[in-house]
Parts: sequence; structure tokens; C-alpha cells
Amino acid sequence: MKKALLALADGTVFEGRALGYEGEAAGEVVFNTAMTGYQEVLTDPSYKGQIITMTCPHIGNYGVTPEDMESRRSWAEGFVVLEASRLISNWRSKQTIQEMLTEAQVVAIEGIDTRALTRHLREHGSQQGVITHVDLDRDRAIGRAKQAPSIIGRDLATEVTCACPYEWTTGSGEWIPEASTNGRDDGRSTRRRVVAYDFGIKHNILRRLVDVGCQVTVVPAGTTAAEVEALRPDGIFLSNGPGDPEGVPYAVKAMEELIGRYPIFGICLGHQILCLALGLKTYKLKFGHHGANHPVMDLRSRKVEITSQNHNFAVQSPAPLREVPKVPPVIETRYGKLSLTHVSLNDYSIEGMACMDHPVFSVQYHPEAAPGPHDAAYLFEEFVRLMEKQHA
Repeated sequence: MKKALLALADGTVFEGRALGYEGEAAGEVVFNTAMTGYQEVLTDPSYKGQIITMTCPHIGNYGVTPEDMESRRSWAEGFVVLEASRLISNWRSKQTIQEMLTEAQVVAIEGIDTRALTRHLREHGSQQGVITHVDLDRDRAIGRAKQAPSIIGRDLATEVTCACPYEWTTGSGEWIPEASTNGRDDGRSTRRRVVAYDFGIKHNILRRLVDVGCQVTVVPAGTTAAEVEALRPDGIFLSNGPGDPEGVPYAVKAMEELIGRYPIFGICLGHQILCLALGLKTYKLKFGHHGANHPVMDLRSRKVEITSQNHNFAVQSPAPLREVPKVPPVIETRYGKLSLTHVSLNDYSIEGMACMDHPVFSVQYHPEAAPGPHDAAYLFEEFVRLMEKQHA
């Protein structure tokens, strides 16, 4: 089997076997701790600009299923695994992981010590890297890794967003509790119109919004506040997306104009954009949060949720948190008071906030899962309740 290299910008090199599309790829090397969900991870637009290392040693055991795609294509720059399975066991699968990577033109590498790589990234931080099948000279590969563009300050949302607005009508197919349809048989007469900003939105987010009775219009990342108002929404949703929130100042500007006028719910990049609009700051994490097993505490209920996460940046607390607060901290902003509602139990970074004077809230993690646990799915219901209260 053909040899391949993974070279990091700090001079570290791992040798392995070529996997996927033959060629070379550069990006920020991160690690993902999910045991399953590799297909959803690869097709999550939030991974644009990144080379993903899966910490689970065996990837591809259950193959690839078209219905499990989270967007129209794969977005990861590269893929790193210990072992990619050529044998699959799943009646739904249509491809092996090798076939998917080749078809999607994702350059990958297998056969390296992913545990050693993960420990290295934890100690030294996520950094630019190169996977190459074509030029195996170590010094040249390290040089190209050093020259790879950083994600800091880059506007990656415009590279993954939709080209024009569209309606999304498909739900998850799951049974919907009566509360989700406000007591009506079909729920359609009480559907609330939601404008969903696409900064790299996943299909399962849209399905969850439909499940709770929303009529969803998806709009491009650069949509202005005036264009949103013309759609006469009942609420606004800000999606996940790749890269640095400071790379999308146009989205921050739109939110500055819309906060206080509509109920707003943001997740992941959308959470960061909302916080920037409220006057808070963001910073880059040492190695990010990527995986489906991140514990988060709701400071209001003291309940712990196991969450799915994928972000390299976080919202900065005015006073650094060194432990779990006994009560939700309150921050004064240009729009009134803001309550920090969720924190990570791994590093005490901010995982959620809610405005106390406006129907606006957001979380850093992914309540829609796909992949991951459904502990936080209730947040979509919370968004609907805010819209109902606004129109009561």
C-alpha cells in the first residue's frame, strides 16, 4: 500500500498509509473524540478548513449511508484514522469509508498512532498540517504545513453557505409530542415562521426546527437585517459554521440591528456571533472542542448535559471562570443584562447565554446532535415558546 505523511507546522511528522483521494491537503489539524458518526462529521460544514483526526481506532465499520449526510458534500480538508475498515456490517450502507473519501476527493491517511497525535495536539495545541501522498520529503512537507493559511480571521462561512434563500420542509420522521404542535392535530395552523441563517447549517438542525412546528426559510450568511425583516419572521435562528466569528463582521452587524426586535436562537458559530453583537469578545481555544461526549452544566437547573461539539473559538468571560459558578453570572451589555447559562465541565468555558431583557439565547454546542446525544434537544422547544410568548 502507498505510503503517506502527516506533517505538522511545529516539525512533527507521522508516517502512515495513503487513504481516500490521492493527492495533498492542508488545514488545521484537530481531533474528534466521537466513537461513531464519522459520516456526519465529514459532511458537517463546520469542519471546512480542518484536517480531522478520529480518536476512535476503528473507523468505517458500519459503512456510509446517503441518508446520513449532514450537507450536500464533504467539507473536511483531510481525514486521519488509525484503521479504516474495508469490511462493513450495516444493511443501510451503500459505500465503504474508503469509497466515500475517494468520491468526495478527501485526502486521508491511516496507520498512524492517533493517540500519540491527539496527545501532541493537547499539549502543543491545534496547528496547521499537511497530508501528502505525492511528495514524501519530510522537510518540504513541514515547510508546506508552516505556509498553510490559518483559520484566524478568515471568512469561511461564505465558502459553505447557500447561494440563495430556500424553504426547508422535511422533519426527522420521529414522533412529535402534542406540545410541539400546540395541541393542534397537524400543527400547521400555528407554525411559526423562522428565518435560519446558513453559516454552514446541518440538515438535522433544519429537521429539528420543522419537528417543533416551524416554517423554515434558509438564507445566505450575508443576508442583511432589512432583507430578514422583509420576510416577516416570527423568529431568527443562527446556525453553526466554520472558522473565526470575527471573520464574519457582516453577520455581527445584522444581529446588532435585529436583537430586541425578534426572538433569536443561536448555536455554535451563531452563539459566538450573537455574543459579539452584544459586546462580548471571543478567543481561540488551545485545541478546540470536537466530539460527542462533552459535559456541560446548565447553571439554572444544575443539570449536566452530554453534548456534541465542534468549535475552535469560544466566548470570553469578562471574569475568567476557574470553577462552576454557584449562580449564573450576570453581565451588563449594550442591550441590557445577559446571563451566562451553561459552562463546560472540562475547562469552564462559556457554553450558553440568555439575554434577560430580550428573547435572545444561544449555546455553544449542538443540540441537534447528528452525531451525538439528544440531551439538549429541548432547546428547540424553548425557541418555539419564546416565539409564542412574543405573539401572545
